[in-house]
Amino acid sequence: MSEHEQSLPTDFDKIIENGLCLVDFNAPWCGPCRSQDPIINQLGQSYKGKAHVVKINIDENSKIAMKLGIQSIPTIIIFKNGKEVGRFVGLQTAETLNRVMKDNLGE
Repeated sequence: MSEHEQSLPTDFDKIIENGLCLVDFNAPWCGPCRSQDPIINQLGQSYKGKAHVVKINIDENSKIAMKLGIQSIPTIIIFKNGKEVGRFVGLQTAETLNRVMKDNLGE
């Protein structure tokens, strides 16, 4: 598990409550999720110190996925101070995710 991965549901609310947080909901058996992975890893490096970028395996954290109404993966949700400000379902480009991150950081 990398420093960007989060698999403990008890920490989820704490992680998203302050600042900007991109959460990638995925599963290891999901092909598009594996394709999304390098983009998420790059975002984690790009926004280090500015925003949280975490990965959550829905198989290990089904309660969070159900609570958020996630029905397809990959699903990427952007939270700002605990509130959802963006949701993307399916494989996303780095450009799309960078744009929404920069917009929400005010860059």
